[in-house]
Amino acid sequence: MSTTTDSRFTRTDPGLGAFSVRPLDPFADAELLHGWVTHPKAAFWMMQEASLPDVEREYMKIAAAEHHEAFIGLHEGRPAFLMEHYDPSRLELVGLYEALPGDVGMHFLVAPSDTPVHGFTLAVITTVMASLFADPATRRVVVEPDVRNTAVHALNEAVGFVPDGPVVKPEKEALLSFCTREQFEAATGISTGITTGESI
Repeated sequence: MSTTTDSRFTRTDPGLGAFSVRPLDPFADAELLHGWVTHPKAAFWMMQEASLPDVEREYMKIAAAEHHEAFIGLHEGRPAFLMEHYDPSRLELVGLYEALPGDVGMHFLVAPSDTPVHGFTLAVITTVMASLFADPATRRVVVEPDVRNTAVHALNEAVGFVPDGPVVKPEKEALLSFCTREQFEAATGISTGITTGESI
């Protein structure tokens, strides 16, 4: 497991304490990630049968990609979630919707736990979204979870996402949803400190 302290974003949740994100190391973090992505609760991540080398290769590929980045999320300094962001005009959703300037695609996965904490997953997605909107260039976050993943749909709605409708991807039928900076701020009460001056 990587011990890097290169935090790209930090946030203090009123109820759950300190969250941060750091760049993912495809080698040092591979064993940790393998346990997360192959856990039964991560079925919608679609890596249930992945071997450790498979996980290394997948995240090496992301690390080398120009339009895709992966991060480890920490809670009180301990690895707790995986976050990815990508350019949806070049990956994942090419040709499936009309991309706008400032669109950012996002995936996240919370680490499995034997002792779930109430509100933890909501705190994680709030941290993920706040980290994306900390970049002034981000105007709208785009997600494409499996249409069957009702738990994530509810979380997405809680932080401001509005469903657009189903889209068919090679690996799944997805519910395309969008969240502007203004929608995130209205849903969460969190100010990103950036005014766009226009709505999308």
